[in-house]
Amino acid sequence: MNVEESIKKYLDGTNGSDGQKPDARYASFDYCFNYFQSFREAGNVGAIAEPEHVQLSCLHLGFYLASWGMFRGSADLLQKSARHLVPAIKLIARANATLWEIDAHCYTEPNIRQLLDTGRAFRHAYPGMSDILVTKLMLGVFGNVPAFDMNFKKGFQVATFGPKALQHRDRQISSTHARFCERRAHVAEIHSCKGNRYGVLYRRYVMSTRRITRCCTRHARARG
Repeated sequence: MNVEESIKKYLDGTNGSDGQKPDARYASFDYCFNYFQSFREAGNVGAIAEPEHVQLSCLHLGFYLASWGMFRGSADLLQKSARHLVPAIKLIARANATLWEIDAHCYTEPNIRQLLDTGRAFRHAYPGMSDILVTKLMLGVFGNVPAFDMNFKKGFQVATFGPKALQHRDRQISSTHARFCERRAHVAEIHSCKGNRYGVLYRRYVMSTRRITRCCTRHARARG
């Protein structure tokens, strides 16, 4: 598989996808991720849950989760309004600053514990929350875990969002991830500039279960 060519085809929309179109389904991630990250970069994460922002925060998170399949079938969210996400927004607003910095290349034991503690906090607020919903929520806000959907779990041979899965992933792909960042990230970085015309910053573009992460962005910028 030619990774560079596949990324280029996806971003250009020449493989049957909508690519970087601002109304494409997967662009919902970018709107959501960049909304929450803007508060982190401004050093004002607590404002995410303040009265003047909480409704928009719920709408960004809700639309992303809906377009990524979390409102279909018998999903509990299908029966809820955006206000149902207020507890999640409050948890996000109180998140430790270090949680926002965790990425796939630094799954240390303390970081793994923090990721799992965050997952448990969301499950406490929403009893019965599935692995896929927990991890999609964390992906869309923090960008620190992959979405534990069927394809990811099959590809990486993991069963649940737990310590063994994250430890396994760190051992098996951390070095591969670094090489990917070093050799491939510039492809998406070059094409990402096209997204800026409509305010979606494709610095951390997501393609199904494969992520070009903050680590990749740093490598790409260092190369430039």
